[in-house]
Amino acid sequence: MENITAVNEFILLELTSVRELQPVIFMTFLILYMTDLLGNGSILVIVISEPRLHSPMYFFLGNLACLDICYSSVTLPKLMSTLLSTRRTISFLGCIMQLHFFHFLGCTEAILLAIMGFDRFVAICYPLRYTVIMSPQVCVLLAAVAWLTSFFYALMHSVMTARLSFCHSLKLNYFFCDVKPLLELACGDIQLNQWLIFMVTCSLAMAACFLTLLSYFYIIGFLLLKSQNCGVLRKALTTCGSHFMVVSLFYGTVGFTYIPPTSAGSVIQERFAAVTHTTVTPALNPLIYTLRNKEVALALRRLFGRKLKKVTDNTRRSQNCMLFLSRLFSHP
Repeated sequence: MENITAVNEFILLELTSVRELQPVIFMTFLILYMTDLLGNGSILVIVISEPRLHSPMYFFLGNLACLDICYSSVTLPKLMSTLLSTRRTISFLGCIMQLHFFHFLGCTEAILLAIMGFDRFVAICYPLRYTVIMSPQVCVLLAAVAWLTSFFYALMHSVMTARLSFCHSLKLNYFFCDVKPLLELACGDIQLNQWLIFMVTCSLAMAACFLTLLSYFYIIGFLLLKSQNCGVLRKALTTCGSHFMVVSLFYGTVGFTYIPPTSAGSVIQERFAAVTHTTVTPALNPLIYTLRNKEVALALRRLFGRKLKKVTDNTRRSQNCMLFLSRLFSHP
């Protein structure tokens, strides 16, 4: 415990040593973060406020939007602050908390994407039984399992990492706190931590990915063998297209981030993929769903149309009031 309490802070890796590029990178991250907050926040609002979207598919989409807001908030604010300051440190407790929420939200997203794939499988292959299988109680239960499983999974990593002794350099070879770069600084026996990464993390990720792909294989097989209607086929593929793009983006960046690098070029690709995974992916998700999903796009137009109409009506009332007052005071 003495070695652990002696570690007060870690030094994060800087994105670039070129000072002229730091404001440019900061503005890029700020735009991505605002896009993430506005895009996912808008999806969350319309899923809650629009009665037509009160269905299992959009319930899970609302969960994903909430998750993406939190996911980028775990790393981006700290990442942007290090770009504006010469001090790139993070406290020991802050580092462990960042690690915990990074794995908590990342694991939740993987499980949620698998659940959303299963939801599309039931909707397309068993449409008559869809409302029975995906009842509101089942949807809440599935979402609760995803969040709770991921919380205890992340708690395992954060506790096991916090109990390590750090006797090497306290300079992390990474932009944020994660298990792998922290294990590089640890001294003593880290075999259990490495085993947990290899067995538990890989098993969870591979199981979620396998179940997601299995749902799509069944959907494609069902549509090719059973459905002879081109209109039904096109609608089903359009509905699944946005989800499949999000899945590909998520697992593509995760793969590049956690596959061991084989060269210096691979290390650079790994870091680029890590930045993309934590900054670009959450910002792109709402754009993908908005552009590919007509119901979400229409709901957004209705939402902003109502707000614009309300603002216009209030402006018109204010103008009429001012006109009335000016006429009242101009005639004695």
